[in-house]
Amino acid sequence: MSLPRPLQPVLSLAQALRRQGLHVATDQVTDFISAIGLLGPRSLDDIYRAGRATLAIPHERKPEYEALFRAIFLGQNIAAGMTGEDDDEDEVTAYEPTGRTESAEADEQEDEAGARAALAERLGQRPLDPGEGDAALADLARHAPRALPRRLSRRRKAARRGDRIDLRRMLRDAPRNDGEALRLLVSRRRTRQRRIVLLIDVSGSMKERTEPLMRLAHVLVQAADHAEVFTLGTRLTRITPALAVPNRERALGRVSELVADIDGGTRIGDALLAYLAVPRFAGQARGAAVVVISDGLERGGPEAMQAAVARLSRMAWRLDWLTPLAADPGFAPRTRALGSVLPWLDTLGDGASVRAVADHLLNMARAA
Repeated sequence: MSLPRPLQPVLSLAQALRRQGLHVATDQVTDFISAIGLLGPRSLDDIYRAGRATLAIPHERKPEYEALFRAIFLGQNIAAGMTGEDDDEDEVTAYEPTGRTESAEADEQEDEAGARAALAERLGQRPLDPGEGDAALADLARHAPRALPRRLSRRRKAARRGDRIDLRRMLRDAPRNDGEALRLLVSRRRTRQRRIVLLIDVSGSMKERTEPLMRLAHVLVQAADHAEVFTLGTRLTRITPALAVPNRERALGRVSELVADIDGGTRIGDALLAYLAVPRFAGQARGAAVVVISDGLERGGPEAMQAAVARLSRMAWRLDWLTPLAADPGFAPRTRALGSVLPWLDTLGDGASVRAVADHLLNMARAA
């Protein structure tokens, strides 16, 4: 099914910005389209301002944004080197939802762990099996409300042993005792469940584990008070609204429609930076338990992944990385990217099975 013609330049602009190294998340593009609808728009200037606001263009990158905007919406030429393309004959074609194509280098070198991670963006969708009953998922659903980590709230409640005199309750009870305060009442702060942010790698190297992890994510969203789930591949996709549907089959059906880069390439660092580039997403990580489930097979340099993980670790309550490769007792992070982020991780653990991931989520509070 072809996209409506008015949307094509909007998506082309997002694609061009990604080629220039700007981290544009799928939700930002959706907000861009919504903002254009709210503004009318009355002129191209409205579209330009909507893009500046919703795509979070840094001030120092404003000239590049203006040049790309003029090229796409006005048909003006842009300077050579701005497109992010090179003349290398060895290239792979990756498709965007616009129907246009994007060239990306093909690197046939395998990583040290023996698995291959692709840099090119191969877009596609596939149905996700809702699966049958799983003991690990049942344990997660049953124990999550009590076992997931909690934090102190600003609200207070009556307690036998507290840290503050509950003067309001004492004054409320005094008229019942002829104006006398017969007991010293105390209160303590309530606790609330910490937000869990789950970032799941859906690239081709994680293909066998995508469906089980999606089922686990659905159970977590249903059982936890505050949980957010994103997929990482060649782009970032928020799937929490889809997983909020109680029926698992319907929820995973919606997820399969949302995630366009499933079983595709790997740009973990860029996807994490896209997460941090959206203010409302980055705000969710503050004080949260952030769990990345990925084999860490990043192509290219590790700089983007280092920058994203370092910033996430400063914002989150704890940052854990679960990799299926850790199921091997002799596992050691041999890829440059995964090895370089170890100083910022609270845990590098086993993510080979649903049971391992569920146990990790339920034991985070105890480990902390």
